[in-house]
Amino acid sequence: MSETRSVLVTNVRHFVGLPSAKALLADGAAVFCHDAAFADAGKRAAFAAAHPGLRPLAEQAPKELVAAVVQAQGRLDAVVSNDAFPAIRGPIAEAKLEDLRASLEALTVFPFALAQAAVPQFRRQGGGRLLFVTSAGPLRGLPNYSMYATARGATNALALSLAKELAGDNIQVNAIAPNYVESPTYFPPALLADPKARAKMESNIPLRRLGKPEEVAALIAFFASDKCGFVTGHVLPVAGGWA
Repeated sequence: MSETRSVLVTNVRHFVGLPSAKALLADGAAVFCHDAAFADAGKRAAFAAAHPGLRPLAEQAPKELVAAVVQAQGRLDAVVSNDAFPAIRGPIAEAKLEDLRASLEALTVFPFALAQAAVPQFRRQGGGRLLFVTSAGPLRGLPNYSMYATARGATNALALSLAKELAGDNIQVNAIAPNYVESPTYFPPALLADPKARAKMESNIPLRRLGKPEEVAALIAFFASDKCGFVTGHVLPVAGGWA
């Protein structure tokens, strides 16, 4: 079994996935990357060539992802469930239930299944880290975005519940909850290039600026490391004071 820490990062091409994978790699971990695009061998090869050291996986289902990392590295020390799905605007009178179900599937069901797949391996090893990348939005509520906030809030609750359930197995579970982070997943470049739109957004943030994905990534790398063994059961906002 390798002594190098191994970490699985999901949806690496979205949200804070790539900066997090790079931060973990710089911290000395073997970093395995999931993304829906990686079912295509050519896209896996292109990603590996563009990002030396990161290891894209063909597998898509949670159990197969965990098995692939363990087969390659002999262990799995941390999982970064970096889930992304459009924040669909839907006032309650107009919201579509199929959009709610799709949000829950991407932002709650998949990370739940991923945790369920990883926990047996963590127990066999005597410990591990589960990190859910969620949102600070549910901590304050998001008018007209109740579907998105519901799904993100459910995964925040999942992190708190699993932290208590798994603490006796030396498995630390936390949620990193960004908001107002400069990621094209939620803030398209064209929007950020509009001075009025950007100023309006920044006026809501006590620090008066958008966060950088690399700032979230540095926190994720810390929570996934051996330096963070006594912290569990937190939903940590990364939102410039907004939450």
